Amino acid sequence: MSGSATDRPSGDGDGTRAVRAGLPETVKNEPTLPGPVFAAHFHLPGDVSGPYTYGRDDNPTWTLLERAIGELEAPGRADVETLTFASGMAAISAVLFSQVSAGDAVVLPTDGYQVLPMVRAQLEAYGVEVRTAPTANDAQLDVLDGAKLLWIETPSNPGLDVCDIRRLTEAAHARGALVAVDNTLATPLGQRPLELGADFAVASGTKQLTGHGDVLLGYVVGRDAEAMAAVRRWRKIVGAIPGPMEAWLAHRSIATLQLRVDRQCATALTLAEVLRERPEISGLRYPGLPDDPSHKVAAQQMRRFGCVISFTLPTRARAERFLRALRLVDDATSFGGVRSTAERRRRWGGDPVPEGFIRFSVGAEDPEDLVADVLRALEESAE
Repeated sequence: MSGSATDRPSGDGDGTRAVRAGLPETVKNEPTLPGPVFAAHFHLPGDVSGPYTYGRDDNPTWTLLERAIGELEAPGRADVETLTFASGMAAISAVLFSQVSAGDAVVLPTDGYQVLPMVRAQLEAYGVEVRTAPTANDAQLDVLDGAKLLWIETPSNPGLDVCDIRRLTEAAHARGALVAVDNTLATPLGQRPLELGADFAVASGTKQLTGHGDVLLGYVVGRDAEAMAAVRRWRKIVGAIPGPMEAWLAHRSIATLQLRVDRQCATALTLAEVLRERPEISGLRYPGLPDDPSHKVAAQQMRRFGCVISFTLPTRARAERFLRALRLVDDATSFGGVRSTAERRRRWGGDPVPEGFIRFSVGAEDPEDLVADVLRALEESAE
């Protein structure tokens, strides 16, 4: 049994929906959110029937989490299925490798998550043609003809370019291609790809969805039963399942999603406006800034602009001094947590960005404290 979005009353507000998402029907003397179910197998006398048979196939804790995510990604839609995974990469792999085979063509972004080149190499090893184009200016339109699947990442990580999901989806469908959208950076409170026409919404729940830096998780939400059956089969084959404790922690954390997202997005805009005035910073990107190259398209399809800012300092040394001088910001990878983090992305070697490029993930600290810390670090890191 997988999670399905339902039309049960939950309120229309994002906060109400997040707090109530996926909760079971109330039963006297039972917990409002049951604890994690630790089970490798279940009682199964006689013929195989019922929702829970073996721990690699389904788990009651997953079911509640999948229902919650489905209610956020596609509220009111009973025809949508959600599957959770051990990580965001497990979810990405499940969609790609379950939907295409040798001789098919896939379109990937050139500026997406840095592990995508590894995925590309594996797809090509299996005989899949991989085409690439940047996210900005809907450039993937130019390489769509004959493709089986279009993979969109918007906003892109780490460059924060945005493409028009509806436009790309309509073009892809007209050519017979499926569309998957990586919704990690936006979260379901920022945009809902299925409402914009996509076939799959995919995300790393490790990031802002759970928001505390203590869970690895991924998910796929889809509206085509046959396609999702193939995703489910892939999960079963490779065993890329979440642990029950991780699933329970994720569900618990979703209750505060709207509170965290609103605080982080508001502070991100405040910080971006401050950084825009700093002479040592170039290439500042945040889709929420009215003069950002992505703002016009982002404003048409996003309800919130995310917690990530990117910018470039003049040199690698300056960027590293800046990161060392920060006191309220951890030098760490990933993003979306309640504790602000920043890193020099070029250190990983996979992103085509300058040596001084910083990806900054805004947390839930008091805005004035965070801004003061960043400004002080900029001053102290000056040569």
